[in-house]
Amino acid sequence: MYFFAFALLLLTLLLAVGGGILALLQLWRPQESPTLPLVEKVHWGVTLCLLVASACLLHGLYWQDYSLKYVADYTDDVLPLFYRLTAFWAGQPGSMLFWALAVGAMGTIFACTDGYRRLKETTRLWFWVFFLIIMAFFSLLLCVWNNPFIMLDPAPADGNGLNPLLQNPGMIFHPPLLFLGYGGFAVPTCLALAQALSRQPDETRWFDLTRAITLLAWAFLTAGIVLGMWWAYMELGWGGYWAWDPVENASLIPWLVGTAALHTAIIEKRRGRLTRFNVLLMGLTTLTTFFATFLVRGGIIESVHAFGSGSVGFPLGIFVTAGLVIIIGVTILSPAGRSAGASSGADKTDAPRTSSLIPAEDTLVAVAALLLAMGFIILNATMWPVTSALFLSASMGLEASFYNRVILPLCAVMLLLLAYCPWLTLNSRSRCIGLLSAAGSAAVLWLLGYQNVVALLTTAGVAGFLVALLLRVISTPVRQLPRWAGGLGLHLGLALMALGIAFSGPYKQEADHAFAPGDSLTIGDVTVTLKNLFEGSQPGYHFLEAQLEVRRADTVIGELTPQRRIYDKFGSMQFTEVDVIPGLGNEVYASLLGLDQEGRAYVKVSLEPLVNWIWIGGTLLCLFPLLMLRRRPQARRKDGENGGGR
Repeated sequence: MYFFAFALLLLTLLLAVGGGILALLQLWRPQESPTLPLVEKVHWGVTLCLLVASACLLHGLYWQDYSLKYVADYTDDVLPLFYRLTAFWAGQPGSMLFWALAVGAMGTIFACTDGYRRLKETTRLWFWVFFLIIMAFFSLLLCVWNNPFIMLDPAPADGNGLNPLLQNPGMIFHPPLLFLGYGGFAVPTCLALAQALSRQPDETRWFDLTRAITLLAWAFLTAGIVLGMWWAYMELGWGGYWAWDPVENASLIPWLVGTAALHTAIIEKRRGRLTRFNVLLMGLTTLTTFFATFLVRGGIIESVHAFGSGSVGFPLGIFVTAGLVIIIGVTILSPAGRSAGASSGADKTDAPRTSSLIPAEDTLVAVAALLLAMGFIILNATMWPVTSALFLSASMGLEASFYNRVILPLCAVMLLLLAYCPWLTLNSRSRCIGLLSAAGSAAVLWLLGYQNVVALLTTAGVAGFLVALLLRVISTPVRQLPRWAGGLGLHLGLALMALGIAFSGPYKQEADHAFAPGDSLTIGDVTVTLKNLFEGSQPGYHFLEAQLEVRRADTVIGELTPQRRIYDKFGSMQFTEVDVIPGLGNEVYASLLGLDQEGRAYVKVSLEPLVNWIWIGGTLLCLFPLLMLRRRPQARRKDGENGGGR
């Protein structure tokens, strides 16, 4: 069966290359017999092959077939079924197969839409050229460098087991959500490049046709990043959720570029400006997803959760470089601009009519510029260990403090712009109320002793946004509220998330303490007492557990039971299982670091202020885009009037 699965990967490569060549030949000689229907069937074949190959891998994981090297490497007899199946993306070959399947599935979904059927034949052919290039590259990686169907003979009696750090709900869903986001962005990228080369002025623009897929991709990528933060907070045991690790940065960069592209696309939709720039941005969004993979799998930078050094670094580097050249070349060849009405889905009533000093479009440009600036800084800082080695005797990395000093103030400024956006459609009196709310909230915090500049700016931005949002809802007719709910709710989630980040870092209180039974530690307004310390075992691991009673004043608010584990398949390596007492104010967090020389439990205890607002805001940030998927009837009618290609 696994030989058949590998044969399917080879067939995928042949189909993708052949389909791309057919599309190019049709573009070169349009007078020849049309091959577009065949090219479309080729993509269906590519997706089907990847789907069946994935099913074969899942079959091996389900039945614990250790004759398959991938199954032996990432599962064992004691691993629960759910974790066994999700080991699909635990290793490099499996995760690459899942990503390829995600890209193929997103392309298939788009090919079934009315928007795709309204495209001119030339545009469709160019779309499949770019899309099948991506699929061919994935197939080449899977066939040559990342084959998930390598066999073992003889088969071992048991597997090596799944890394304990991956045996967590956050890491079950974090990687596939990232890959679904990466895969979704490939569709608008390929269509943007296709329309730039096909030059069909009466065609519905790519950002309208792929609006739903783009929003889904953004929501998936956002959910993947937020879940990754939660995993780091709950599993690594250091009390934080973002360490500016290279792999963390690698997923953040495409999010920043993609978010900037979403904002600048609004300007092209309304005013017909930034046409070339938007093609470039969308192309860079997908390209940075491959760059993220290059960082994770290329072995060029050390990371706490990279895949280690691997042979895919060179082909990924070549692909990213070639992709950058192609995207820049296509951008230069694309039309310079269109009239505002050229985007058939444009609804000019969307553009707020206001006499503000800063127009809406300029605000969007400022937000996009800040996002791109942060992405550029993070990219260069992440690559600094590599670039510094070119002119220094030893490479050097940048500490998290550098990112916090540079990036967090930019985030606060962007949040102030976010607060300004709802003011655009308010009258002067309402704007004054919003401004006074922002200034007043910052002043109150200052008087209460909170003097961190980023926290003050963030609070001012959030307060101004919330007041402006409330005034906007009050002043909007009820029948129009659903039209704005998605965008306003999404930005509300971002505001709450920013508030949690601004306070959970600088105002966190933490202490490491060696507890003997009955010892207590007072931190902030809580007292933590060790009630018991005992050892135990579960299938596959042994653990040491501390039972900590937590009091506020004379009231018991809960019990913490952090553990230290040693897994049978991972030698003497120790893993931390943290425990928390949740709260909308201070969350009590504890991780057991081990035993000292006197046998006392060495525990890290911290108070994490507003940290749960990060998860609440992140959830809103992921869910509200789903309300924006449904197009308004007016926009659909205009698409039907202006779209061509039937």
